[in-house]
Amino acid sequence: MKIVFMGTPDFAVPSLNALLISKKDVAAVITQPDKPSGRGKKLTPPPVKTVVLNSGIRVLQPERIKDEAFVNTIKEINPDIIVVAAYGKILPKDIIRLPKYGCINVHASLLPKYRGAAPINWAIINSEKETGITIMQMDEGLDTGGILLQKGIEITKEDTAGTLTEKLSGLGAGLLIEALNAIEKGEIKAAEQDNSKASYAPMLKKDDGQIDWTKGAKDIYNMVRGMDPWPGAFTYCKGELWKVWRVRHVDARKGHSGEILAADKDRIDVASKDGVISIIEIQPANKKRMTVSEFLRGNKIEKGIILGS
Repeated sequence: MKIVFMGTPDFAVPSLNALLISKKDVAAVITQPDKPSGRGKKLTPPPVKTVVLNSGIRVLQPERIKDEAFVNTIKEINPDIIVVAAYGKILPKDIIRLPKYGCINVHASLLPKYRGAAPINWAIINSEKETGITIMQMDEGLDTGGILLQKGIEITKEDTAGTLTEKLSGLGAGLLIEALNAIEKGEIKAAEQDNSKASYAPMLKKDDGQIDWTKGAKDIYNMVRGMDPWPGAFTYCKGELWKVWRVRHVDARKGHSGEILAADKDRIDVASKDGVISIIEIQPANKKRMTVSEFLRGNKIEKGIILGS
């Protein structure tokens, strides 16, 4: 079975590695173009590209996936199947319909829940207790294709989008190999999704990370975890940007939403609509990420300050 793999970020790396370790015939890897990164804005390859740089496997990085020249290149490769894992662009129908076995996607949710670009983040933000991996047969809709395999995983109270991504990427790699083996043997058939149960996980923007202190403490706690590592939760203290990396949901002392109730030792207590959020890891503007105890050694924070503006 000749495979073309399409993926870009760290989430896709275990799936690609699983293909290589299992000696699958990976004819080409398609990933997004190198992008400027860091203070020097040096062109940096996507994580998927680094996996195969010295492997001899052909790497393609089209600017536009719908370009006729690129589509023709895929036709020339003539894959039996295309495997997609967080590639980052919507495939045109000319590519979806090309391979013998079509295109399959490693999606980080239990479809039909959380279709879209940020399923891991939104599952945490929305206080889900479980998520998982779906291996799906792709069609022209947004994650609407038939389900080949699914496996669930618990979301713990300590999980962030970062830790959950790592867990799910490993789970997806194993499930992908299982699906490919079953497809090759003709032992699997896609099951239609129940569209009435569908929900969506739209792409996050930087502004989505701003903490709304008028919300409940549980909602804020989940939002901070769901925004870690990107775009990162943040608030403002007297106009200064604070990135908020780790919090605890504590007791229900009263105060105005966003009001600092205490700032001592290892935490800054802030009132929400129905409880208190303790900030325990912070990153002031133009500073490194640090514990609140480290931050308070060089900064005095008064009670009564209202965060958020």
